Amino acid sequence: MIFVALMFVFGAWNLQQLAQLPSQTWLVSASFVVIAILITQMHSRFSSNSYTSQFFKNTLICGAAFLFGVCWAAGFANWRMSDELPHAWEQKTIAIEGVVASVPEATERGERFKFDVEKILTKGAVVPKHISLNQYRTSANGDNKYAEEDTADSNQFKAGERWLLSVRLKRPHGTVNPHGFDFESWALAENIRATGSIKTKAGIKKLDNFVWRPSYVVEHLRETVQKRITKVLAGKPYSGIIQALVMGDDSQIDVKDWQVFLRTGTSHLMSISGLHITMLAGLAFGFVSFFWRRSHQLVMQLPARKAATIAGVVVALTYSLIAGFSVPSQRTFYMFLVFAVALWSGRQLVIAQVLAMALLIVVLLDPWAVSSPGFWLSFGAVAMLAYALGGRVGQIHWFQSALKTQYAVTIGMLPLLLIMFGQASIVSPIANAFAIPLISFVVTPLALLGSFLPASVLTDMPLHLSYKALEVGMYALKWLNQLPMATWQQHEPAPWTLIPAMLGVLWLLLPRGFPMRWMGLLGFLPMLMLVPTPPTLGDMKVTVLDVGQGLSVVVQTAKHSLVYDSGPKYNEQSDAGSRIVVPFLHGEGIKKVDGFVVSHNDIDHSGGMASVLALMPVVWLDSSLPEDADIPSTQRKMHCFAGQRWVWDGVAFEILHPRAESYDDERIKDNDRSCVLKVTSQAGSVLLTGDIEKPDEIELIYLEADKLKSDVIVVPHHGSKTSSTLDFIAAVAPSVSIFTNGYLNRFGHPKPVVFERYQATQSLLYRSDFNGAIEMSFVSKRNIQIISWRNQYKRYWQDSFEPLN
Repeated sequence: MIFVALMFVFGAWNLQQLAQLPSQTWLVSASFVVIAILITQMHSRFSSNSYTSQFFKNTLICGAAFLFGVCWAAGFANWRMSDELPHAWEQKTIAIEGVVASVPEATERGERFKFDVEKILTKGAVVPKHISLNQYRTSANGDNKYAEEDTADSNQFKAGERWLLSVRLKRPHGTVNPHGFDFESWALAENIRATGSIKTKAGIKKLDNFVWRPSYVVEHLRETVQKRITKVLAGKPYSGIIQALVMGDDSQIDVKDWQVFLRTGTSHLMSISGLHITMLAGLAFGFVSFFWRRSHQLVMQLPARKAATIAGVVVALTYSLIAGFSVPSQRTFYMFLVFAVALWSGRQLVIAQVLAMALLIVVLLDPWAVSSPGFWLSFGAVAMLAYALGGRVGQIHWFQSALKTQYAVTIGMLPLLLIMFGQASIVSPIANAFAIPLISFVVTPLALLGSFLPASVLTDMPLHLSYKALEVGMYALKWLNQLPMATWQQHEPAPWTLIPAMLGVLWLLLPRGFPMRWMGLLGFLPMLMLVPTPPTLGDMKVTVLDVGQGLSVVVQTAKHSLVYDSGPKYNEQSDAGSRIVVPFLHGEGIKKVDGFVVSHNDIDHSGGMASVLALMPVVWLDSSLPEDADIPSTQRKMHCFAGQRWVWDGVAFEILHPRAESYDDERIKDNDRSCVLKVTSQAGSVLLTGDIEKPDEIELIYLEADKLKSDVIVVPHHGSKTSSTLDFIAAVAPSVSIFTNGYLNRFGHPKPVVFERYQATQSLLYRSDFNGAIEMSFVSKRNIQIISWRNQYKRYWQDSFEPLN
């Protein structure tokens, strides 16, 4: 059973690694093979119990389980992928009827929620059944440059309401980068098949106050709980954490708090986890068992242990539903369910069987769970505990048991944490030693009690007490976070290094007294020691990151690294610096940024600067930012100007624009003062142009014509018609031209006329929205080696675009 479940999960995981789904012919053939194997085993002629026959039999069964996993996941994928928004209907106003299917999530500019489409009113339109909508609000002065021109009042929608809406939609499309988050995979797993905004001027109307359906009833209950917490804890900085602990919605947790949880290894506690569900279900089990045993009549009807088990399962299911049925809550609930069924049937099961059954059920119901880090961390933690603590003879002291538990989880999860996040908390054992009992036995029970009691001054007290206890825990966690060696940070290891590392973990977790346990540490050596190979002297690697509508480029030489621009600021909680640039630097094993050039003071170029400066050591900052820019006073900084030159490891860097005297003229726009940087290696050169416009290009041609010729150009101003004059393109004469723009951006970049100018030069063309990150290796005596991340590492859920060349 255990190996069958693992092979099924392995098959589902393999399906998620494919660039395209298997053909119908392949799936039908594989299904017949699975059926044939099952029939053969049911009528097996192998009467011998020899080792060979049993091995052959088990191999066939595991092979069938693997194929079944592939076919099962492919069937789900084909079904879900068939419900899509055609390209022809993107960004067009469509009238629809449907139901608000989730608790609206507050955003900086309004709110966001899932919407189930019931009826399409626009003739000929095709809209997926499940979409995500944004409702934007107007600022106090009626002007919000980030919102759509049509806006609505905030907090207008409630879970379970039926509405008639006019919307503009687009297909799920995210940035694609090395070591980055895959939004499109997440959207597919969440069954969000289109995203968009509401156009209130085109007409919206509430049709029903509530639609009775079990899922909407649950969401309505979650929304009621959310409003109570928000009201009672209004204005308190950690209220978002209480909300996450009660209902699993962590969207309101501050980014700085998330950094504390990540660095202290306590992020698993700050939303509904299996630990919390186990605690509550255990309390319910004990409470029912205690009172049930005291009633002779009840015991005669049903044994107390079975009654208590039912109560535990009901509580686990209820709390899991309030949590939105996340992977950790699913895993815990299914384990409870398996234990309950085993108890009622009188069967004895070991923990490995229970875990395998829960694993199988989760992936059967949600094949995309295997793409979630939480899936592997959740099941992995339980498996490590079962391995380390199971099969021991005799009782041990509770303190010794607690230490062993922390040791098993810390060592056991280390390989997965390094593979998935490139970091692990060193202070995690200490942090979890006090955070687990505090959160699980004090903060969470009080928060739950206060959330479900009728509103009054007295019944608000549990929420306030829960918050006070949380404040104490946060104070201690922040103190640990400030320790200089709180976190181990390294490059992203190669996937194959997980195998020796996990073997090392199993060796280290062997019983005390087992000879040479220390040799398990050797399994970690490949993961820790095999760092990415840097360029050799005179060569360089240039990565144009996909940051949406914005720009960020990383240049790596043999011993140095430079970041040019930091991408956009998406909202108050998120920017490209923290979401894309810094994860890329960490994944590449870059410990510090030797030079940071911020071309100019536009939010799509400097929006992530604060995060880069806060999260990475930066030797110096070169920019055209004004003197009053928000830069730490301790940061070494200077203005960029034409004539600045330096050489790193045989690679030459030179600023070509702006002129030093331009800083004396306040009339010059930020775009016109963009820092233009040329980087030249022995294998080729790159021209980074920021947002320069026509007058700046003319000036460059006049003053720096002999330096403009470059092999690669990052196209000025994302392909705006205010830039890229014919004379400038001719002076640069690029072999490769890269447009950095967001998918279906509101500016219409790149402009068709500009795109055609570069096409006419026979230059190889790349677009970040079509190609993802562009990785270029400049190696001597070779052509420039270019990797388009979206094309090279394609997955079946990603859109395919027509070739640009």
